[in-house]
Amino acid sequence: THYDHDNPPPKMVQGYKFNIFYPDLIDRSVTPTYQLLPDPSGAKDTCILRIHGGPPYEDIAFKIVNREWETSHKRGFRVRFERGILQLFFNFKRYRYRR
Repeated sequence: THYDHDNPPPKMVQGYKFNIFYPDLIDRSVTPTYQLLPDPSGAKDTCILRIHGGPPYEDIAFKIVNREWETSHKRGFRVRFERGILQLFFNFKRYRYRR
């Protein structure tokens, strides 16, 4: 297929970047954690990313696309907790089409 200005390619989510601020964390030595949970509605194409920060903060959750993550730091994966900021960056694996 030929794509141009009038006929653009379909939009796809390539990854996510989360910067979550925890300025008033009681125990700064404990790193916030994340976990992937299945979507409670039963949808297979989405999942829930739940982030647990610790007191006095409640957990936060995001509904994201359910695809395999690229876990190499060279490909943009980052989980870092510095100065009260949790950074969670990840891209999805790309599968090249080959004839």
